[in-house]
Amino acid sequence: MRRADSTEQIIKENLTFTASAAMHDRILNDVLAAQSAWGSLTGKESQKIGSALAKPNIRSIIMKSPITKLATAAIVIIACLIGLSLWRGTESGIALADVLAQIEKVGAYRHQCDSTLTNLMEPNMPLKLHYTFLRSQKYGYKTVPDEPNDEVQYFSIQEKAFFAIRPKQKEYERLDVTNVEKSTSVAQRQYDYYAGGIVKKILGCKYESIGRSIVDGVEVEGFGTTDPNYASTTDPNHASVDVKIWVDVKTQLPVRTEEYITKGKSIWHFTTHAYRWDIPVDAADFKPVIPEDYTRVETGFEEFDKWKDITEETVIQCLKLYADLSGHYPNSVSWMPGLKYQWSEFEKSETPAAMRLKEELKGLTEDDKANRLGVVLKPMHRLNQFYFVLRRQGKDRAYYGKTVTPKDADKVLMRWKVSDNEYRVIYGDLHTETVTPAKLSELEKALPK
Repeated sequence: MRRADSTEQIIKENLTFTASAAMHDRILNDVLAAQSAWGSLTGKESQKIGSALAKPNIRSIIMKSPITKLATAAIVIIACLIGLSLWRGTESGIALADVLAQIEKVGAYRHQCDSTLTNLMEPNMPLKLHYTFLRSQKYGYKTVPDEPNDEVQYFSIQEKAFFAIRPKQKEYERLDVTNVEKSTSVAQRQYDYYAGGIVKKILGCKYESIGRSIVDGVEVEGFGTTDPNYASTTDPNHASVDVKIWVDVKTQLPVRTEEYITKGKSIWHFTTHAYRWDIPVDAADFKPVIPEDYTRVETGFEEFDKWKDITEETVIQCLKLYADLSGHYPNSVSWMPGLKYQWSEFEKSETPAAMRLKEELKGLTEDDKANRLGVVLKPMHRLNQFYFVLRRQGKDRAYYGKTVTPKDADKVLMRWKVSDNEYRVIYGDLHTETVTPAKLSELEKALPK
């Protein structure tokens, strides 16, 4: 039974009408008296009341007793009030928004991440990755190596920089950042493994409780979503999503997440698990240790800055090259596959450009062939990089290469926002135009379905 003060609090917080002080006291006293009466019943008497819910004839007999009437009324009132309280969250009483609040209260935590990326770079060659992360609200994050010579990645709030340290090569990368707050947000979401980031994405989707179970030896409440919004698209034909998170019912902190995401031919499977919450850390845990004999190298991180310099003309050249080699535009520019995968697509083509390239490759060694393909095909990755920068800049981009062909001179192939009143458009024949939002809307209505 609840203590008197707890019951009074429930009544105060959940009754939706306004009662006078006298009425409030009378209701509270009646409920507390009923609680006391219920507690004084013998085991046999309480069993009779439970059975009465299923047996009307027994209920009629029992309800003739004044004390059982009062006790039953109390149960109904308390059950309704508790039900109102639980209704604010899920059926189990856990609200996913509360889970996010709990995560953000944690100073530091550790967890493991396993991922399998299929067809991301090469067909039928899954890329499998394993990381252990240590994350801190105050200091940043770092990966914890499984082996002494494994690469270690850091985001240090103190140093205001990203680091990648590679013992095997005796080298390191460093990228200094100017906006630490914004960079912290990006770093915390790395590979979508950040627990708070996962919960925020689910909260932005249609999701449901999938009930209670035992996961990794812990009683949990599960939540799931198949909303394509989780993969940053509203088109279920463009992305397939199946995401689940299991939350400890006692701590309201995540125990495990599973993410299956399919985009085009690419499949992502992420698992986060082995969480250790609210662990002690200090600044030294997140300070990169770089031996004096390590060489600083050109950082892959810095490539992102260079991508901002990609021009519209370069993008058009990339689209033209792809169309010349294949006869059509790429279905998607959200990512570009590896060279072998690209060539496996173009090798089937009989366009003049494809035939010339195939002739050039005849008789070359595998290394020479790879080098030649690199020279010809790698520039097409600029298309993917340009599209990525548009997303980072919030430019309201769209690409329609799945249905628009080089013959569709008046159809929108690609567009992005350049100001509040203007969009830049690349058409199917690769001519360009700046249009108003109203004209863009009309152009997109005419696109092939």
